Amino acid sequence: MKAAVVRAAGQAPVYAEFDTPRPGPGQVVVQVSASALSRLTRARASGQHYSFDGGWPFVAGVDGVGRLEDGSRVFFAFPAPPFGAMATTVVIDPANCAPVPDALDDVTAAALGNPGMSGWMALRERAALQRGETVLINGATGSSGQMAVQVARSLGAGRIVVTGRNPAMLQRLRSLGADETIPLTEDAATLRARFEAAFATGVDVVLDYLWGESASLILASSARMPDAARPLRFVNIGAMTGETIPLPAGMLRSRAITLMGSGLGSVSQDRLMASLRDVLASAPAAGYQIETETAPLADVAEAWTRDTGNRRLVFRI
Repeated sequence: MKAAVVRAAGQAPVYAEFDTPRPGPGQVVVQVSASALSRLTRARASGQHYSFDGGWPFVAGVDGVGRLEDGSRVFFAFPAPPFGAMATTVVIDPANCAPVPDALDDVTAAALGNPGMSGWMALRERAALQRGETVLINGATGSSGQMAVQVARSLGAGRIVVTGRNPAMLQRLRSLGADETIPLTEDAATLRARFEAAFATGVDVVLDYLWGESASLILASSARMPDAARPLRFVNIGAMTGETIPLPAGMLRSRAITLMGSGLGSVSQDRLMASLRDVLASAPAAGYQIETETAPLADVAEAWTRDTGNRRLVFRI
């Protein structure tokens, strides 16, 4: 079969022949139509993600959209290595499939599945968001953050505060459901004042895609909450601006705060897939918006390093 094959660490995938996977007991065959290029896919292909098993060559891609033998469309995730989603064929456990609503085309479903699941999982499975609560999303201008804003709104968040460095995208986030924007281009003193003002009116959940300095400022600013006993759930999802931060012990003792992560390993596989099914099922009514750019899989070597801005690159297969 044709596939995006990664032959060594640090190399972009190439369009090449790869062994066609054969279904084992209980597995189903999916003829793939689309697969999105996500940060997880890039990290695994580089050999740097904690979930990578260390074997080369392998087929890139962790999820995609395709058809089962009966013609039904599904979103699938996590084919067993060395096989990946960016190929003409995958075999998969049916438990790792979710139905795609008729209202979603293949490209849109492939694009929103991963970031939508990420936000849904963080808000529902990890933070247990309740209707009317306030959510602060740190690093909301990327595709995952944009989806998190929309998912938070669809789940009934009462107020949504977002941060980011792209002024145009921060403005667009207001149309997607954000109530307040905080530009991360400000100096540290100004940023801290903005965060303290946000916490002075109460924040229940923080979704953090950045870690680094902004996460440190947010945690420090949480001391401004008027009710120290009001629970704050801080959920880290990514580390775009740093892997470590200072964490004073006194901060943990001075207020009701829970620090947690959301990602592969922190949520069981069945609950992860439940999040995926829920976000796809909610998509038609919620009207989620996600910008996409497409490329044929045959162009994977060139498209892999293409700057698509905030558009999500989806390979047509």
